[in-house]
Amino acid sequence: MKPGTEETKSHLGIPKAIFIENIDKFMKDYSESSQVAMKKLDESYQKYRVMEANLSQKKKRLMQQIPELQSTLDIVKHLDDRKKSTEAMTTKFLLAGSLYAKAKIPPTDKVCLWLGANVMLTYTTEEALKLVQKNHDSAEQKMKEVNQDLNFLRDQSTTTEVSMAQVYNWEVKNKKKLKEGDN
Repeated sequence: MKPGTEETKSHLGIPKAIFIENIDKFMKDYSESSQVAMKKLDESYQKYRVMEANLSQKKKRLMQQIPELQSTLDIVKHLDDRKKSTEAMTTKFLLAGSLYAKAKIPPTDKVCLWLGANVMLTYTTEEALKLVQKNHDSAEQKMKEVNQDLNFLRDQSTTTEVSMAQVYNWEVKNKKKLKEGDN
């Protein structure tokens, strides 16, 4: 945060906020201009807020994706367990919204997975299990990383808010000193 110095990076390249231990020394680095220091701190603070909003959206998507993947994994496991059975399985499947259709599914070792972007592929149940499990594990790992990054960002936002308060208080204190000096 000092002029001419590069900010320390962490988590996804998020810059680490500088904690001001000595406000007078910090302000000397800004030629005692509280407006410049405050502007720099506010820019960092706004960046943190934008990054937090983006990560919150990513977390929301993952929170929807993980249960869907778990459901798909359960269904594929069930189909894999029943592939050696001789009886057809009767079930209901979602057509649209809250519209379901009844179906009889004969024992099979093949399953079609909807991959998105209008793409559906046929896999053996073993391949499908591996793929869906890998995607589920990946989504769980991403969720952990997003939570860590959100916590890190909140810490950086709080540190920046404290720094902004220190700069503001320094400015008030200096204005008071100048007024007392004029009298």
